Amino acid sequence: MGERALVLGGGGRTGFAWEIGVLAGLAEAGVGLADADLIVGTSAGAMAGVLLTDGADLERHYAGELTPDDATGPPLPAGFALRWGLTLLRHRDPRRFRARVGALALATNAGEAAERRAEVAGRLGGIRHWPRRHLLITAVDADTGDLALFDADRRVDLVDAVAASTAVPGLRSPVTIGGRRYIDAGVRSAANADVVAGHRRVVVLAPIVQGWGPVSGVAAEVDALRHAAEVVLVAPGRAARRALGRSVNELGDPARGPAAAREGRAQAATVAERIAEVWG
Repeated sequence: MGERALVLGGGGRTGFAWEIGVLAGLAEAGVGLADADLIVGTSAGAMAGVLLTDGADLERHYAGELTPDDATGPPLPAGFALRWGLTLLRHRDPRRFRARVGALALATNAGEAAERRAEVAGRLGGIRHWPRRHLLITAVDADTGDLALFDADRRVDLVDAVAASTAVPGLRSPVTIGGRRYIDAGVRSAANADVVAGHRRVVVLAPIVQGWGPVSGVAAEVDALRHAAEVVLVAPGRAARRALGRSVNELGDPARGPAAAREGRAQAATVAERIAEVWG
């Protein structure tokens, strides 16, 4: 394992905007996190991780979040939220719960794979190849409920990996990679911070921190990491939480992006010194 790790959690369109705001604000303060030995991205964090490790201009991407496009994701199918809730109550074993959610996702028609791939490619702004830095993108096997980790060594197409990590059950169809079908790893954890166990210095940006039932909470993962590492957890403050929203529809609302990005940038100023101390 390496010395320093960065975890970028999921949180929809507004969570992505908040993370870009935090990353841009930290860079402005002289605290760059792109030199981590390992970066782990889940869902929206996977997209942010690609931009960060590719050396993208964070200021340009931050400016882009202040004037987002009007594209919105599809609404949840009728009854899907209820089926999700019943699954949450009936399956307390985490792996069985994820497999059941995967089954629900597989049974839901949420758009064509080619269209989704084009959408993700557009969001990545022309980046098509894995970065030289070690980036892990998380997903969950829709059939087994197992966690999957994609990186350059696994010869998985980058756009496919990001599409899988952002395939929110009910909103996006599962993504097929190597004959297996994958969904958003947020059904396991909003950040999957436990993946970086073994690193001594860890920064976690988590738009969503709470867990529920068999879905692991980020705070619990961070507490476990702190037994052997210095860890800084950055989660949205009160104003940022209002900007991000709480429901699936609010988290996917591009109109909320500018406020979320600004709140992230403002929050960066309050945590830059602490992160610099840990990052070294």
